[in-house]
Amino acid sequence: MIQAAQVASKFTLFTHHAKTFPNLVTALRNSMLRTGVFTDEKTAEEQVVQVLNFDIHQVKDFRGKRYIERITECIPLESKNEYTFDHRKEKTLEGKFDKFFDNATRYFEKTTDKQLYTYRNILEYIDGEYVLTNPISEENIRGMRNNMDETDVKEFDKFIEKHWGKQLGKKETVAVSATLEEKPKRRGRKPKAKA
Repeated sequence: MIQAAQVASKFTLFTHHAKTFPNLVTALRNSMLRTGVFTDEKTAEEQVVQVLNFDIHQVKDFRGKRYIERITECIPLESKNEYTFDHRKEKTLEGKFDKFFDNATRYFEKTTDKQLYTYRNILEYIDGEYVLTNPISEENIRGMRNNMDETDVKEFDKFIEKHWGKQLGKKETVAVSATLEEKPKRRGRKPKAKA
């Protein structure tokens, strides 16, 4: 499924039984490791988060009613080169060693505690209503717009402007106001109809 999602189609739909988004990533990663194709957890997890754009999490309450509890977006994190070459400017051997150990510390942090993704809820079912809680990332908005006809793009742009205050032109690149470092905010408008 992960391999097909990487190359075979514009989108892939599948079901799962994970209770949280991190549990979903872990379960898929472990399944890939069990196939024997991957031996490294980080590599397998990286493959998983590259194909998970959105998780639509459905629940069944004690009355037997099924509903969408949340829609979560997966945002892969790019690895950045944060090494410094300041050791060349150092005049003393002690200064050069300090810069070397700074780089070594960054290296070991990146290899042992490397975070491959972040996630945020786009929509949540709160107190009987659906509430938009965070904007969709710039990359996913761009991808969604690229797969819509003109009429759908216009309606989608109106939706984005209404709920997140962004005005988009036909060819404009989207710049979403919230950054990934911000804490999720409960923003948005509650729909009139109850689910």
